[in-house]
Amino acid sequence: MTARALCDVHGWPDSAVTIVTVQTSGDRIQDRALADIGGKALWTKELDRALAEGEIDFAVHSMKDVETLRPAAIRIAAMLPRADVRDKLVGVDSFDALPANPVVGTSSPRRAAQVTRLRPDATITLFRGNVATRLAKLAAGDVHATLLAAAGLDRLGQGDVGVTIPIDTMLPAPSQGAVGIEALVGNDAVLAALAAINDTDTFDCVMAERAVLMGLGGTCHSPIAALALVDGARLHLRAEIISPDGQETVSEEARIDRQDQDAAQAMGRALLDRASPALRSLFEA
Repeated sequence: MTARALCDVHGWPDSAVTIVTVQTSGDRIQDRALADIGGKALWTKELDRALAEGEIDFAVHSMKDVETLRPAAIRIAAMLPRADVRDKLVGVDSFDALPANPVVGTSSPRRAAQVTRLRPDATITLFRGNVATRLAKLAAGDVHATLLAAAGLDRLGQGDVGVTIPIDTMLPAPSQGAVGIEALVGNDAVLAALAAINDTDTFDCVMAERAVLMGLGGTCHSPIAALALVDGARLHLRAEIISPDGQETVSEEARIDRQDQDAAQAMGRALLDRASPALRSLFEA
C-alpha cells in the first residue's frame, strides 16, 4: 500500500520502491503475551536497526504496534488514510449469543477487560498469531469466540469475517487501523517523499491518541482505549482505562485543537487522577 501510494503520487515506476521483508520478534514468538516478552518493541526493534544501518530508507508499521516513546533519531514521517478502527467479534453474532461461562481468545489487555466488562462470566485465554492462526484455533474449538481488528480483516480481503462491534460498545485501541511510515530524522529526501503521501486527518488523530498514552504512561499490561475523530477544525478525543476484571472504567472526552499534544496528554493524566489506586497501579513504572 505504501509503495503504491508513493509511486502514484510521485509518478514513479513500480520498480522505484523495493520492499524488504523483515521478520520481527513479535512475528516469531507466538506462545506468550507481548507484555511478558518485551512489549511493543518486539515489533519495531529489527526495523529500527535496519533503518540505523541503512538497509532500508523507511519502515512501515501498524501504528498500534509502535511504542509511545521512539528513538530520537527516528521520525514518524507519514500515515496512510486510516481504515476501519473498530473491532470484530468472530465466532458468534453478539456477546449475548455467547454461552454461559464462555471462553474468549485474545492477547489484548484492552479487549480482555472490555469483554469481561460485557460478560463477567467469560474466561479469557491467550490468543496470539496472525489472522489465519487465530481463525484456525477458533475453528478447532479452542474458544467460543475471538476478537480481531476490522482493518486487518479488510486488508486481507476477509471483510466478511465476524460481526463489527460498535465503538460505543468497545472503544478501540489507540492508533488502531492506521499504517505509519518512519524514517531517519536526517534523511531529508526520504522525509520529503513520504510527506507527499501523509494523510493529515489520520496523522493528527493518531498522534492525539498516542499523546493520551504518553500522559498515562501505559504499557502492554494496561487496558487502554482511545479514539480521536476529526470534528471540523478540531478533534473529538475519547479515552478510557479499564480494570482487568472489567469492574472499573474511567473515561474522558473532549474537543481539542489539532496537534495540541499537551491537551491530549492532560486527558491521560486526568484518567489516572480519577482512577482507583488499584487501577492506577497498572500505569505506574
